[in-house]
Amino acid sequence: MKFGIMFANAGPFGEPELLAHLAQTAEAVGVESIFTVEHVAVPVGYESQYPYSKSGKMPGPESSPIPDPLLPLAFVASITKSLRLGTGILILPQRHPIYVAKEIATLDVLSGGRVLFGIGSGWLQEEFEALGVPFNQRGRRTDEAIEAIRSLWAPEPKAFEGKYYAWNAVHSNPKPVQQPGVPILIGGHSEAAARRAARLGDGFFPARGDDETLLPLLAEMRAECERVGRDPSEIEITTGVGQPTIDKVRHAEELGICRLVINPPGFDRDGLTRGLEDFAEQVIAKL
Repeated sequence: MKFGIMFANAGPFGEPELLAHLAQTAEAVGVESIFTVEHVAVPVGYESQYPYSKSGKMPGPESSPIPDPLLPLAFVASITKSLRLGTGILILPQRHPIYVAKEIATLDVLSGGRVLFGIGSGWLQEEFEALGVPFNQRGRRTDEAIEAIRSLWAPEPKAFEGKYYAWNAVHSNPKPVQQPGVPILIGGHSEAAARRAARLGDGFFPARGDDETLLPLLAEMRAECERVGRDPSEIEITTGVGQPTIDKVRHAEELGICRLVINPPGFDRDGLTRGLEDFAEQVIAKL
């Protein structure tokens, strides 16, 4: 089992000193990866329902800092050696795929091939409206953008012709270190996300790992794999587990989960150090 840490750029972890301590301590105790989140802007008084809590609201106040997801990962790449660097998730339909392909490939080169590219289609309609991106097209734009990005990572220039994005053959360099490209993890809790992971993903990343949420999604993903003729074991499954215990980890392994992500176990240097060392001693060391 691999372990990652979520929210690596949120709130206090937007500050370089605490982000550096989180990343370097996580690497030292055997955590495999960290993941950043994204909202380019949070509309005041938004009414869209946040899908990952019963309240329908994101944790913390609307004004909580949420730095860009990629720049902190570049910072972490420069101060770590083996820690994998993930977006969990980047809201793909809000960005043009030519820019995204360049940014992710550049980060992969700078980190020596350590990037995990988690993407989602988004839920915050007011944010899409502020950006001028049609909310009701986000799923189709996501699918097309994945295909477009992979075409830009191909060895030779290719033209791309889609409904939302199109261009003649272009050079997009550098190419990712990881070939044939950076692994794309499909985030989301919908059946559409599960099917997208089966068709287009290298991984599937539903953030909540409770059986009630996860089991139907895994069944849908595997059913879609059968429909499209794909082996579901090719798809690496990442999910959250709250506070991991050995029993929870063993259960996750039985479900075919490859990576569990946890929240940062503290919000200052001492709390992070204690929490990560305890996690390493009580969980990682016993597996």
